[in-house]
Amino acid sequence: MKPWPWLVFFSSILFIWHAEAEFFTSIGQMTDLIYAEKDLVQSLKEYIRAEETKLSQIKSWAEKMDVLTSKSTSDPEGYLAHPVNAYKLVKRLNTDWLELENLVLQDTTNGFITNLTIQRQFFPTEEDETGAAKALMRLQDTYKLDPETLSRGNLPGKCTMGSSALKGNLFLLLGTKYRSSLTVSDCFGMGKTAYNDGDYYHTVLWMEQALKQHDEGEDTSVSKVDILDYLSYAVFQFGDLHRAMELTRRLISLDSTHERAGSNLRYFEKLLEKEREKPSNKTVATTEPVVQSGAYERPLDYLPERDIYEALCRGEGVKMTPRRQKRLFCRYHDGNRNPHLLIAPFKEEDEWDSPHIVRYYDVMSDEEIEKIKQLAKPKLARATVRDPKTGVLTVASYRVSKSSWLEEDDDPVVAKVNQRMQQITGLTVKTAELLQVANYGMGGQYEPHFDFSRKDEPDAFKRLGTGNRVATFLNYMSDVEAGGATVFPDFGAAIWPKKVLSNPDLISFLQGTAVFWYNLFRSGEGDYRTRHAACPVLVGCKWGKGLFYSLFQLSSSLIETIPEVG
Repeated sequence: MKPWPWLVFFSSILFIWHAEAEFFTSIGQMTDLIYAEKDLVQSLKEYIRAEETKLSQIKSWAEKMDVLTSKSTSDPEGYLAHPVNAYKLVKRLNTDWLELENLVLQDTTNGFITNLTIQRQFFPTEEDETGAAKALMRLQDTYKLDPETLSRGNLPGKCTMGSSALKGNLFLLLGTKYRSSLTVSDCFGMGKTAYNDGDYYHTVLWMEQALKQHDEGEDTSVSKVDILDYLSYAVFQFGDLHRAMELTRRLISLDSTHERAGSNLRYFEKLLEKEREKPSNKTVATTEPVVQSGAYERPLDYLPERDIYEALCRGEGVKMTPRRQKRLFCRYHDGNRNPHLLIAPFKEEDEWDSPHIVRYYDVMSDEEIEKIKQLAKPKLARATVRDPKTGVLTVASYRVSKSSWLEEDDDPVVAKVNQRMQQITGLTVKTAELLQVANYGMGGQYEPHFDFSRKDEPDAFKRLGTGNRVATFLNYMSDVEAGGATVFPDFGAAIWPKKVLSNPDLISFLQGTAVFWYNLFRSGEGDYRTRHAACPVLVGCKWGKGLFYSLFQLSSSLIETIPEVG
């Protein structure tokens, strides 16, 4: 291989190394893996070409020798009577066959194996595979997708998620450009991930899907016995004794020597016998597992508003009544007569009345958006949350994304964008935190949370040297095909990420949209209604940019812009 492609290769892997693993938490950084895999494919093809050349030479030699030995064995003495034939026989056996041996032993794998070994250092880890599997399960739960839908890749395609579409169904299955499906092995892997996590609900769902595709005749190396082994035990954990026995018997019919299955079946039979001996009015609850729509009931978890939150993510339960809709308007916004905006005001649209949430259009140009992404990507790191007990920043399963913080010294575009947000909001960036850029990964989300600190965490922003977060300015820097809404469970609002105006007939040079709301009342008390969440991204790649304005050293004139009450 020539030297210069290796320079390109090493520069690419150094960039991947900077990502510090956890690829599944950022689609933006997962794109690097696409190019790494492409490089491996090219290396593999080079190996195949070298191997084919080698085999072609060996085949040619074998064909030539086949003809020669057929002739020589027909009359050995007559053949060797010719001195040249005698010489060539000695030479072949002493020299030529040795050269053939060297050719056969020649290792053509060196280039490919070297490339693979180097790149493997930067491959996703077991943690990534587990995180990716859990992300699919999160999407499955949030958007009520059955395993068959996910396995066949029947996900929503491009659809409009604006306020006018809220009454519609999020799940118009239009298909996607890069549709893909899961194999028996993939489904089995999903089930094993859930099983290893003690999640028997998803274990059952995915092992059933693996068994279904196996029964349909899909070619796979996964044993049906292994699938039934996991499935029968997970079903038993739900207390469905009869079905556990049925599945175990099916397993034994395929492998009568399976010791664990035989032991389990005897144990199940004893349990069933004990239950039959009990009075009918005292039947143990485990014989009646809770089933919904043909599946076991999903267990409750730590999030009290789980059902409301996920319904809003699907576009269901949005409390946008006709009466409320009449109170929402569109207008041109000049930033309270800001001289910079008098001639070119921003388009402002009410998204919600109380608390007041507005969306601004044409906030950033495509060039600015791409530059911000370019600046942020090398700095992306797993987004953290503050542990309420210790106050220490840590990663959490309920926040799956990567973020980076940009300073105005990083590039003039940061200062330019900050200045524009200051003109729009009337709030000075001098009291704001650094510009935060977030990229969401597979099923990327941030479950319901507050942007402001509560009374029990007064020093939440001490490390940043700022006061409490008075307001949030959230910039959407990408369109998302499905999912990814910002939802407010307390008052039933869902705001869909939009990078551009939904009307293609309107020409716009600036395209990024942004939403803005106040987190605090004028008194400094938090508005608890603003507890919000970033829904999992179902299809697409979500980039967002946030700026949090602080109450620290806020002037009296700016404080007057903060609402007194809800």
